[in-house]
Parts: sequence; structure tokens; C-alpha cells
Amino acid sequence: MNVTILVDNTALFDRMFSAEHGFSAYIEDEGKRVLFDTGYSDAIVKNAQKMKIDLFDLDYIILSHGHFDHTGGLWHIIHLFMEAIIENTPHRLPRLIAHPRCFFPRPKPPLGDIGSVLTADEVQRIMPLELSAGPVGLSPNLFYLGEIERKYPFEITQPGPRCIVMPDGSVQEDRILDDTSIAFRSREGLVVITGCAHAGICNTIEHAKKVCGESRVHDIIGGLHLRSAGPQLEGTLAYLKDQNLTALHACHCTALAAKVALAQVVPLQETGVGLHLEYTDL
Repeated sequence: MNVTILVDNTALFDRMFSAEHGFSAYIEDEGKRVLFDTGYSDAIVKNAQKMKIDLFDLDYIILSHGHFDHTGGLWHIIHLFMEAIIENTPHRLPRLIAHPRCFFPRPKPPLGDIGSVLTADEVQRIMPLELSAGPVGLSPNLFYLGEIERKYPFEITQPGPRCIVMPDGSVQEDRILDDTSIAFRSREGLVVITGCAHAGICNTIEHAKKVCGESRVHDIIGGLHLRSAGPQLEGTLAYLKDQNLTALHACHCTALAAKVALAQVVPLQETGVGLHLEYTDL
């Protein structure tokens, strides 16, 4: 499996790519091409073009959750496909997979909505849409994890002002139940790719182990939604220390204070737009 970071808060040293508060990764495995998250803006399109990654040759687009910094680039990708259809440019439409709650409106005062600018209906006018709360196999060893079981008390956080609007119009606290990740079974163990890990990275890893039937963890790539000292960070440090990771590529929503703490217990690696990683298949 190959992974390339297309969107992140930072770009690698001496790489002239666009960076923003968002995340996207391009994944190739066993002939399948997967776009995981789409960032916030058209940076994903610009960076893909510079990296010579063909967005017209995707099998899947996977969304980790519905927040705008992970779904905003989808608007620009859909425009690319609309132009391709109009201009008869060779392309194939990918299947978009997300949790059933991914496209629900998400008010967070003072903002009216921090969710996707597109609805599920608008997306499926252009490309096939599969809403799944359960795991989905993308290749023999690559999995969309679906809704993640939350078992560790230290990873249960309060939603604060976050809300989600349900199809019947009712408004609920938003505990971001749509948060999901991708996991790959490599020869050395699991590679877990997260968007923000709102479900908690420890919960995510345990769920990935269950879905993939693999107890070893090789690498973690993506946002961990960790900021400063507190019960969640302390519990996460203790958990990850016991996982014997080969590497940790923490980025996006992982604060500097958290990275400094993580580096004391796991092999933290530099991460940013332009990073390319390769893993050995089973």
C-alpha cells in the first residue's frame, strides 16, 4: 500500500504545496485508488495536479466525518467531474462512502453550520453514494471501519455547543458518531489512517483490530484531536506506549504540546503535504 498526504496543516520542507487546516490522503492498494477526506478548499485539486495524482481515476472517496475541513474539497472535486462530463474528458466516477450522519447539518454557535456544504442528495446526483455505519472492504487488506465503538472513558468528551440536525428536524448534541477511519493490514501490522479521530485514537485502534482481525499496530497516520495535558492525553500516551508502534505520523488536529508528549513514548515522525509512505502487503 502507498499513502500520499494531499492536504494537511503544513507542507514538508522544500515542497511547494498548498497547506490549510484540513486533511486528505491518497491511498493505492491492490489496484484500488482511494481518496480519504478532501480537505477544506481547492488545495486538494492543486496539490493532486502538482503530484500527478489523477483524481479522474479513483475507485473510492471516503469521508472520515462531516466537518467542513474534511469535506469542503468535495465541492471542488465534483466540479472537476462536472466539467469532465461536459467536455467528454476521460474519467470514471468513484463510489463515495461515508457514515449515514456525515451530511447532516451541524450548527455550532456562533457558526450556523460547520458540516458539509453539500447534502447527500447533491452528492449522489454526480457519483454513487454508499452510506454505511458498518465496515466496508475496499481491497483484500484495506477497510473502511464504519462507526467506531467507544469503550475508553478517558476518550469520552463533551460536545459543548456542537449540535447536529436530524432528518426529522430535531436537534441533538453532536458527539460526532460519524467519525471513522481506514485501516490496512500490512505484513508488520495495522496501519490506521484517521481524519480527526473524534472517537478517540485508542477506541479507533481497538475497533480496527476487531474489524481486521489483527492485534499488531505498525503505524498511525492523521489527526488525533489531542491538544494539551489532561486525562485524554494521559490515557492515550499510556495506551500507545503499549502498542509498540514502528512510527506515528500525527498531524492536522494534533497540537504541538500533544506531539511533544507523544514523542516521549512513541517514534513520532514529521508529517505534511507531500509525504509519501509505502507499506508491504500481507
